Amino acid sequence: MVAEKEEVAMGLMWRLLGLTLLFVGCTTAGTPEPVSEDVLVGIVGGNSAPQGKWPWQVSLRIYNYYTASWMHICGGSIIHPQWVLTAAHCIHKRDADPSSFRIHAGDVYLYGGKELLRVSQVIIHQDYVNAGLGSDVALLRLEKPLDCSANIKPVKLTSGSLEVNSRYPCWVTGWGMAHMFASLPPPYRLQQVRVKIVDNAVCEQLYHNATRHWNHNYKFIQDDMLCAGSEGRGACYGDSGGPLVCRVAGSWNLVGVVSWGYGCALRDIPGVYARVQSFLPWITGQMKLFS
Repeated sequence: MVAEKEEVAMGLMWRLLGLTLLFVGCTTAGTPEPVSEDVLVGIVGGNSAPQGKWPWQVSLRIYNYYTASWMHICGGSIIHPQWVLTAAHCIHKRDADPSSFRIHAGDVYLYGGKELLRVSQVIIHQDYVNAGLGSDVALLRLEKPLDCSANIKPVKLTSGSLEVNSRYPCWVTGWGMAHMFASLPPPYRLQQVRVKIVDNAVCEQLYHNATRHWNHNYKFIQDDMLCAGSEGRGACYGDSGGPLVCRVAGSWNLVGVVSWGYGCALRDIPGVYARVQSFLPWITGQMKLFS
């Protein structure tokens, strides 16, 4: 069955979006100020994020030998001073060498000269095969705990009982493509856009519509996925692994990890995220096991 789903996923040529813990001495980030939407550039339909507005956002880097520099490949979220949550598809292989990755944190400018952080451990969810089949989450353990500041703070993990829906104000952030065929221009500032949660059943129907119902029995949106976005507003390539946060009871909750989608912010085709709520036992279990 898994092999059959893999074949279907390949046939569809999905485009990956490349789509409360207490800590001693480091509290989760509080509620940011309201976000302005006056300048429409970046992420897709978003605007530039103020410094410190999303202090959990990080950039995941790999070394590029052509440019002799550590290049951004994905986003991620600080969920603990020593742990980052990202997408499994950003890692590519289960036995990835932790030393081949670096983390950039604490600056809205992607290449702002901040010291890059070393990764000591990479943990991919045991059920991950590809993003289209779900379980698209991975944990990165930092070599050293982060020093929390106004610009670096963990995000609160969503409650297991929270029912995420379109009533909540939700935002996705990242340094990915500004449009399907346009890279984020210099100075590569973090982008933000408000997105609306789309019910899984509605999202499932939209994806069937988009593929002209060629496979009626195939389930696109798994139970561990979450949909968000609308025409002209959403995540794109290079935003993968980054956070989808919703404001609940006065604080920001991490509800999604940018995972996959068909194109970027197209009409009636929301972006698809790993549903953080589904992975809370796995996240907390792995952190306890390796801390």
